[in-house]
Amino acid sequence: MIDPITLEVIREAFVSTVREMRVTLVRTAYSSILYEGEDFSCVLMDGDAQIVAMSKGQDHPLHIVPIGWSMKAVRERFGDDIHPGDVFLHNDPYTGGTHLNDVAMLMPLFVDGRLFVFPVVRAHWGDVGGMSPGSLSGGATEIYQEGVRIPPIRIMERGRSNEAVLEVLFANMRGPRERRGDFRAMIGTCRKAAERVEALAARYGAATVRAAVAELMDRAEARMRRAIRALPDGEYRYEAHLESGRERLEPLTVRARVVVAGDTITVDLAGTSPQTAAPTNVGPAMAPTGAFTIVKSFLDPGSDVNSGAFRPLTVLTPSGTIVNADPPAPCGGMVEVKYCVESAVMGALAPALDGRVAGDLKGGGNHCYVGGPHPRTGETFIFYEYPAGGTGGFDGGDGSNTVRAWTESDMTTLQPIEAIEQLYPVRVERTSLREDSGGAGRWRGGLGLTRAVRILAPATRLSVLAEKTVLPPFGVCGGGAGATNRFWILRGVRPVQPSPLPGKVSAFPIEPDDVLMMESSGGGGFGDPLDRDPTLVAADVAEGYVTAAAAEAAYGVVLRGGGPDPDATRPLREALRRRRSRVRLTAAPDLDGPRGRAIRLDAATASALGVGAGAVVELVNPRGAPLRAWVTDVMTGEDRRAEIAPVALGMLGVAAGAEVDVRAVHSGVL
Repeated sequence: MIDPITLEVIREAFVSTVREMRVTLVRTAYSSILYEGEDFSCVLMDGDAQIVAMSKGQDHPLHIVPIGWSMKAVRERFGDDIHPGDVFLHNDPYTGGTHLNDVAMLMPLFVDGRLFVFPVVRAHWGDVGGMSPGSLSGGATEIYQEGVRIPPIRIMERGRSNEAVLEVLFANMRGPRERRGDFRAMIGTCRKAAERVEALAARYGAATVRAAVAELMDRAEARMRRAIRALPDGEYRYEAHLESGRERLEPLTVRARVVVAGDTITVDLAGTSPQTAAPTNVGPAMAPTGAFTIVKSFLDPGSDVNSGAFRPLTVLTPSGTIVNADPPAPCGGMVEVKYCVESAVMGALAPALDGRVAGDLKGGGNHCYVGGPHPRTGETFIFYEYPAGGTGGFDGGDGSNTVRAWTESDMTTLQPIEAIEQLYPVRVERTSLREDSGGAGRWRGGLGLTRAVRILAPATRLSVLAEKTVLPPFGVCGGGAGATNRFWILRGVRPVQPSPLPGKVSAFPIEPDDVLMMESSGGGGFGDPLDRDPTLVAADVAEGYVTAAAAEAAYGVVLRGGGPDPDATRPLREALRRRRSRVRLTAAPDLDGPRGRAIRLDAATASALGVGAGAVVELVNPRGAPLRAWVTDVMTGEDRRAEIAPVALGMLGVAAGAEVDVRAVHSGVL
């Protein structure tokens, strides 16, 4: 046993080392995505491919958790042929990478001839080649269009760089000066961390440091198991959807079966959609990362993150699906798939959490690229934005406006205007909160943002890879949906939609003086909006968060002289409650299909909702996430009923014959 004081000193030294890594990379990186956007993460690993320490709240889980797969890939490729001074690169999604832009650098350290605690950096490179500037494209159909795929390679051997390999890599990437600069910054970051780890070993001894690592792992595992034991045993199911297709929405579905048994959780994603010839796929590491993020965040958010906390969790990812794709499926949308897994797992666990859930989020990275020749230098410039959105409402509080969410790291919400205009031929004309974008609820979702950027250079192209552009972030426990993400062009006074399916844009030509409009989604609401305190609604209107029209339509609050009018508000709320559509559910086994979730509605309900075949509706769950479904048929009759598959009844936690509210899901398509 290691004494608790020494254990705490070593633990804090690990975390301090990771934080110093972050500062080092920010101060030495060449590309704005790193020194302004901070789209990178740092971690200390051990020789068993376990996460030892990361900077909680700053480093991104989607960067860090898959590092274990990356290290295992290195060990499988090189075996015992790993030596002091070696450095490895890796970005291959099929062996533990995220998407190709995220390049991992691993610098193994040895003490007493054995692998020791060592530093790793995973950083988003602004471009890694591929079909469009920035590499991420909504139009990719195979991974070769997304850039250079790096299997585990030894980029430095015993301290000597493999310059030939570096030449090949950088020759296939736009902006090679930035890429080389970021590579060197990562090397320097790892070396500085190596100095700190070696000093720690020299002070306390390798055996003591190894014992501390083992104890920290066991402690995290014990905390997680205690939290899981507090949940009711059972089997819970839910499904969430991704936006795919070329000319129209063709939904992809992540289906989660979550089994809580004692102090363990198993997440089985069987039934998830097959992999697709579109960027919404991931390799084997990302679905477990998403599942772990949700479980850790909801059950044990206060403690450190290391691999010990992962031990009670098993995640089953069927091969050949969007959550564990085979080559050559493109994987640029890995953030989006991970978010979908998180939504599915949270929706499944909602009954076990007894309503301790939050409204849905913006759905991904909101990758938005403008690239082309810089008029001043002639070199390719790549302007990359990734606007944050609002977070979801929760029991007891509204969501936050335009911030990084709890499933993300402490990345920059938006790059500073001064930095953008200095680096790129653009002019930022507007940055503001987006009114009425937060989902209505007893507790409102946070607002998204609006960013208007005028493009001043000729021959530029726009690529977008985003989700929740058709299917908005859902509210929970009766809350309303947030606004969808929207990325479009304002050409003079005319709005231009750059692709048939919003959010999936590939190298759309921009004309000089076009204004790129980026509107991020708000978070989903929590609870019935007609139960919101009218004084809070009045305050939202005064702040410009909610319009007076939305205050009446969504919250049933009538304002007079800046305050709520109780005599007008009370009957309006009663009338809005009466207008809600409610259906009696019956089971239809033939509606359990592979895409989306099918539903049949009677004619009266369909008419009241203003929907027909192909429309999306949601069945409201007062204790969790709503179940979304696609209308396949409108049945004759006015008996206010709906037919869904038996498994869907289980997702809602109701039996056949139960009555639930149903409402239309409105997209934000221009």
